[in-house]
Amino acid sequence: MTAESFWNSIVLYNQNTKNIQPVFLLLIIVSVIFSLSCKIKNFAKIALGAANLFIAISFFGFYGTENIQKFFALPLYALCGILFIYEAFKNKDDRLTLSSSIQLILLFLYCLYPVISAMLNHRFPKIVTYIMPCPIISLSIALYSCYSKKNKLLMLLLVLWGLTGIKALFFNVYEDLILLLCAIYGIFILVKEFRAARKSKAEKV
Repeated sequence: MTAESFWNSIVLYNQNTKNIQPVFLLLIIVSVIFSLSCKIKNFAKIALGAANLFIAISFFGFYGTENIQKFFALPLYALCGILFIYEAFKNKDDRLTLSSSIQLILLFLYCLYPVISAMLNHRFPKIVTYIMPCPIISLSIALYSCYSKKNKLLMLLLVLWGLTGIKALFFNVYEDLILLLCAIYGIFILVKEFRAARKSKAEKV
């Protein structure tokens, strides 16, 4: 995949989804507010699931042109979306809690995505917005880490895509260093989860 094809996908996506993207952004904001207030604890997971499925279908399904987008990114995002919705109902009483300064920093960086993109002289439609593959995964990692119960497969998939943030150095998309930072934090969370599972298993023996 070349930098040109990467940015061409972004341009096509932005031109054709400029009206629906604000709807998803509003949905996510409302869902986080409701989840934090405990009115609908699993709302944020449902919104993240819907956003990941939207990215899979629209960005990679309709506007993706490369095999890696069709046969790697599309199923990865679709599976993330399905797992988020599954987790929303499996652990529907699990509370969204912002308990770490790192989580707050990552959420703040997510908010800066289009700002940084604009500072790098990118202009609509050739700009990274909030409802795009890398920002959505960044947000997914940051928010999902705020729940006490985590699906390790889901977190692994999020981190896997998060590590593609390294492309920031090759595709002139330096805003995706945010994605890479989120992936590094996701790895920390994964290691913590696996250690906790191993300790729990050892205590049962």
